[in-house]
Amino acid sequence: MNDAKDSNYRRNRFTEWLGRSTLKLLGWQVSGELPALDKFVLIGAHHTSNWDFVVLLAVKFKLALNARWFGKHTLFRFPFGGLLRRLGGVPIQRHLKQGMVEQAVTEFKTRQQFALAITPEGTRKKVERWKMGFYHIAKGAGVPVILVALDYPGRRVILGPAFYPSDNEAIDMQKILAFYRNFIPKKPEYALTCE
Repeated sequence: MNDAKDSNYRRNRFTEWLGRSTLKLLGWQVSGELPALDKFVLIGAHHTSNWDFVVLLAVKFKLALNARWFGKHTLFRFPFGGLLRRLGGVPIQRHLKQGMVEQAVTEFKTRQQFALAITPEGTRKKVERWKMGFYHIAKGAGVPVILVALDYPGRRVILGPAFYPSDNEAIDMQKILAFYRNFIPKKPEYALTCE
């Protein structure tokens, strides 16, 4: 795929309008800006509701962000599978060990521009710990993690800082989770409160 076509930021007036209009209709606003980077992993948390996908997709459109995202394979069945793929979705079978981290790292290394959006919970339900694929992908590819939070009481999507993984995963996760503790998801009882 050529790099101009594969840019992380593809201008499309209709989708930008659709994103802005959807956010306005739902009463949401975006705070902050994405850094001007060619490659990054974006994590959206806390993922506790199907509405998170709608809001984050509208943000993707508004920002003209050409980000890929993982979704469970059952979402990609007829009749919506083709549409979800066109929206950047990549179906995965979570119960199989297929080396998704290695595949994603390879994508980052073979492209001049690449963005991958992940919800670290991997589900909308309460989890005891986040799936660490996002962290290992970013570390393996040498790219930052962009922190994006959903704050339902304020109806805000917060575009946070670029976080560069260090050699200490435990301390890194404490710092990442500290950022997310400031924001309240749709279902607070499902949010991860400690690591």
